Amino acid sequence: MAKCAICSKTQSYGNKISIARSHVSRRATRTFKPNLRTVTIDVNGESKKMCVCSKCLRSLKNA
Repeated sequence: MAKCAICSKTQSYGNKISIARSHVSRRATRTFKPNLRTVTIDVNGESKKMCVCSKCLRSLKNA
């Protein structure tokens, strides 16, 4: 399963609700997947490829 190497964010689950119908009880489960990017990061002088979510990339948690 896809997981962020820094914050350990994984996929989460929720409900998909049909807006077009008036029946609110019609629901289907769906998954929310993290926005992962493969980046090359220097760790202790070695360059490693890691899957990092876009939120960690934006906040520069890996630096």
